Amino acid sequence: MSIQWFPGHMTSARRKAAETMEFIDVVIEVLDARAPEASCNPMIRELREHRQRPCLKILNKADLADPVVTQAWLDFYNKQEGVKAAALSCKSASDAAKVPKLCQPLAPHRNSTLKQLRMMIMGIPNVGKSTLMNMLLKRRVANVGDEPAVTKSQQCHSLNERMTLTDSPGLMWPKIEHHSDGLTLAAIHAIGRNAVIEEEIAEFLADTLLARYPAQLAGRFDLDVAGLDGIGVIEAVARKRGCLLKGKGGALDLEKAAMILLTEYRAGKLGRISLETPESRKAMLKQKPDIS
Repeated sequence: MSIQWFPGHMTSARRKAAETMEFIDVVIEVLDARAPEASCNPMIRELREHRQRPCLKILNKADLADPVVTQAWLDFYNKQEGVKAAALSCKSASDAAKVPKLCQPLAPHRNSTLKQLRMMIMGIPNVGKSTLMNMLLKRRVANVGDEPAVTKSQQCHSLNERMTLTDSPGLMWPKIEHHSDGLTLAAIHAIGRNAVIEEEIAEFLADTLLARYPAQLAGRFDLDVAGLDGIGVIEAVARKRGCLLKGKGGALDLEKAAMILLTEYRAGKLGRISLETPESRKAMLKQKPDIS
């Protein structure tokens, strides 16, 4: 079963974004550095290309991602026409402060009190858009939470006398074509819990870690990962962390162990880990989409 998540308010959010696009100069697209293309909404690309708007791609949460892989993604995006990419942590005030300076060269004709640079922050849920907005304005104007789809409406603010900034709700697209994209988005917590099964997501994450970062997985949970598959990892975590079902004769609580793995990965406790590379993305796109 493929993962799909498109809450009702996103239809109106997409329509409003299309209307606002006419009146902005630069799109700031916030991505999750651990999975930049999986977290890149094709509808955003369609909207900005239709209006021929340049884009600053922010690979946010770069402090949680593999720096070597992040550099490969920066090289990938910076080759694209009308695109500038930067890896940041939007929780850092100094990192967030770089964003307007990175946007200005993308619209050099908008640089005065008469012709303000009009920017709009876009992206899928829970990638850090509201955090970036609050950091840039140096006050809390957007709700921030660790659950997807906290922001429900657009907000426009003056950044200074030469710049304005519009925040927009997290925007998903109606159909996720590749099942691995849905699993990846769920692993980084960009999809609401009501649309996923945590054990399935944890199994996918464990399989990915076994393939790419086995030492970090083994080190965090003190495991011998040789010969394990994803389910085996969850079972081993359950044993290490004492996840047992009450009154079940010592049976493992795999749901609890799955949440431990997901929560600790999302918090960066396993180290700096990326879930996709430009090469793995290219290989995936050669496969037939697997939506039902």
